[in-house]
Formats: sequence, structure tokens, C-alpha cells
Amino acid sequence: MSQASDNLVIGKIGAPHGVKGWVKINTYTNVPEGIFEYSPWILGDEKEYRVDQWRPHGKVLVAKLVNIETRDDAERIKNLDIRITADQLPELEEGEFYWRELTGMQVVTTQGYDLGVVKDVFNTGANDVIQVKANAKDAFGQKERLLPFDLDEVVQTVDKVGRIITVDWDPGF
Repeated sequence: MSQASDNLVIGKIGAPHGVKGWVKINTYTNVPEGIFEYSPWILGDEKEYRVDQWRPHGKVLVAKLVNIETRDDAERIKNLDIRITADQLPELEEGEFYWRELTGMQVVTTQGYDLGVVKDVFNTGANDVIQVKANAKDAFGQKERLLPFDLDEVVQTVDKVGRIITVDWDPGF
């Protein structure tokens, strides 16, 4: 099994469902049913689990995990994070990135000004945004900046190997 830092949280085990070990599944995947494409799951108890069966139940998903046979077993795993290893993620096309790959990258302008380091990436509904933690001695007095992750418009290049994102951005903004 890989290190916990290489694991990604894709959901959470919810409350027991019935008396035969079924549990509700809270999913963080884009398509809720997509959580079942990954196997095995590593739960918060650091053990690997495989899904035996799953189905939609009203507006939620429920699943039966291998070796979870009773309501007491289901109670034992309730509220544990569902994690997978990074190598379980599908390969991306050229020019696509997982948010986790961008975290920690240096952000510089096309003029060479060092804006800082990517602290977080999130979606606003309109577009993805990178939260950049500014350098301690930022010439413009910024502590952080929020930049739209708009390829070609703002983000000019992403160098995965060099861990540098080049942006067309006014450092005073």
C-alpha cells in the first residue's frame, strides 16, 4: 500500500443502511456513480475494501462492501474517508491537469515577476481559480492573489517538470 500522502479522498462512508452491512456513500466525484469505478478503496482505518454491490437508493447511493456483513460492521466504518491511490487516476490528455499537480507550483508573470506559490485550486462555477500565496516581501504588498485558471487567456504555460506556471497577469492586481 502506498503512503497516505499519495492517497486522494474521493468520498466518505455514510450511515448504515439496513441490517446487512450496507452503507450510504457520500461521493466527491464529478459523476456520483463514478466512485465505484475505483477499487480498492482505502478507508480511514487504513484497510483496503472492495465494493461487492452498489445501487442508487432515492437520491443517495448505497453500497455493500466485502466483509462488512452486519449493521455493527457498518457502524464501525461510518464517517471514514474513502481514499484511492494516485496511480488509480486515469491518464490525462495533453494540456490537462489534476488540481493536486498544480499545488506548490511557482507562479511567474510573462515579464518574469514571481507572484508566489499555488496554495489551492478551486472552482467558482464560472471557472477554476488558483489561489497564489505571495512571497513574504511582495513588492505590491499582496499576501495572496486569486487568478482564473484560464488557459491561453491568463495561464500561458504549465511546466510540470519545472513546476512553474507562467501567467499573463498584472502583479499589482
